[in-house]
Amino acid sequence: MKRTLPYALGLVALGGLAYLALPAQTDTASAAPAEGDPIVEITLPDTLSPTAQMGQRAFNAVCADCHGENATGKVGFGPPLIHKIYEPSHHGDMAFVIAAARGVRAHHWRFGDMPAQPGVTPGEVKTIIAFVREVQRVNGID
Repeated sequence: MKRTLPYALGLVALGGLAYLALPAQTDTASAAPAEGDPIVEITLPDTLSPTAQMGQRAFNAVCADCHGENATGKVGFGPPLIHKIYEPSHHGDMAFVIAAARGVRAHHWRFGDMPAQPGVTPGEVKTIIAFVREVQRVNGID
């Protein structure tokens, strides 16, 4: 027992020195996102079709305040549309049309209900859908 104590103290001291020698690290990965930050990271297509380009402009004008730039969602405001939940087999194009025209009750996320968007035309909604679907495909959401 007399030999074990100095050995154990030596290991503790060595461990402490090793810890002090390590560079300080900030763990940004575990930091909570701030309100307004994107919810998901995405890859944008190299090019968008002309229809999707119009949709991107309409999205930025009407939807981005809540759904974030490029539909990545916005902490504290609205969900990302570039997300598996919004894949065409679960939320078809008509779900987007109805959401814009009538609003939608919150059912997947805790952002609250989405109000109707009377300022967006049915034609603009079609272009927004084209934009969202093209970005979804590049991100493996088919």
